[in-house]
Amino acid sequence: MRDHPDADDKLHPDVWTGRATNRVQWLLALVGAACMALGIELAVDSAWTSGIAPLVMSVVGCIAAGLLVLFGTLAFVHVDLKLDRECVEVRCGHVGLPRRRIPLSQVAGADFTALVTPRNWGGWGYRWRPEKGTAVVVRRGEGIVLRLWDGHTFTVTVDNAEAAVRVIRDRLRTIRPGTAG
Repeated sequence: MRDHPDADDKLHPDVWTGRATNRVQWLLALVGAACMALGIELAVDSAWTSGIAPLVMSVVGCIAAGLLVLFGTLAFVHVDLKLDRECVEVRCGHVGLPRRRIPLSQVAGADFTALVTPRNWGGWGYRWRPEKGTAVVVRRGEGIVLRLWDGHTFTVTVDNAEAAVRVIRDRLRTIRPGTAG
């Protein structure tokens, strides 16, 4: 594992927080906003001469596509990871959805991974692959892999993932599987 400037051997804080951000998602959000603007422009100032049905379909299509792209990308602009004495909580985007809360009593172990890529998981976002488990991928880079007692894994991209793994491993020493912590 690499050394991070803020990673030291002092006692771990009661609540460890981490974040990963993807600025490229803002560009995709702009594309969604542009689609919505096009739909609104068509609805307001249209010189459409081939009938009302094609106009309505174009307006609705542009606005729907714009909303899907806009909100789908804004949900994964960043991911926040919060680790306290009882659980690991992952929240995505500005609204905090999707959200996953994993009690430490369900975690068998934690591993650092130097490279998590959207390509390996099939894109950005909240992902599931039968052979790999579940992941929240917002950018390419380091992350943590939680091994759960039920045999599943949960991967999340987060900056300073090595520190998160150290904190999780330290907390797991004091928790027995199946206990409330």
